[in-house]
Amino acid sequence: MAIGAILSDLDGTLVDSTDAVLRVWHGWMDDRGLRRTPPEEHPHGIPAREVVARLAPQLDADRRPPSSSGARSPTSTASSRCRVPRRCCDAPARRPPVAVVTSCTLPLARARLRAAGLPQPPAIVTAERTARVKPHPDPYLLGAELLGVAPAACVVLEDAPAGIAAGRAAGMRVVAVRGRHVDERRLREADEIVDDVAAFLARLP
Repeated sequence: MAIGAILSDLDGTLVDSTDAVLRVWHGWMDDRGLRRTPPEEHPHGIPAREVVARLAPQLDADRRPPSSSGARSPTSTASSRCRVPRRCCDAPARRPPVAVVTSCTLPLARARLRAAGLPQPPAIVTAERTARVKPHPDPYLLGAELLGVAPAACVVLEDAPAGIAAGRAAGMRVVAVRGRHVDERRLREADEIVDDVAAFLARLP
């Protein structure tokens, strides 16, 4: 299959911010006397307000959720490490265009890309740009539209079940990237699973 565009998730896929994100959420839980979720149980790939709704439905998710997925936070950006080898950032001209599709906000997405030393992509889709977020297909459909590529010609790179579901609902091929805290069984809905983004890029012509 010819690849017209690559639509990539950010956290856990292009950058490793898991420790920082969990640190923020665990502090938020401690402040409210909530049980800390183990890393493998914490919801990933969705906006902060939806994490609150899942972990503490008795709380108002619109009242200042922690700044991990949905707002700027020095703590959550300073520890972002690039999961893509530097040589892969110098993409050849023939490589398909890339859009970042993330559940965080635009300021946080740009900050994490800078912290990880990654270039800003030609298109970034963030939580505030679509009425519905992952696992709905809207963010990935918007990413394809911004790049001018048909959804069927796009490949999605994801590390979270919500993102995998979104990519598949958009009619795209989904490649799951193994994360440090994700049970691989939760990735089985993807079309294939790779160790990291570099392993996927190495197969491109």
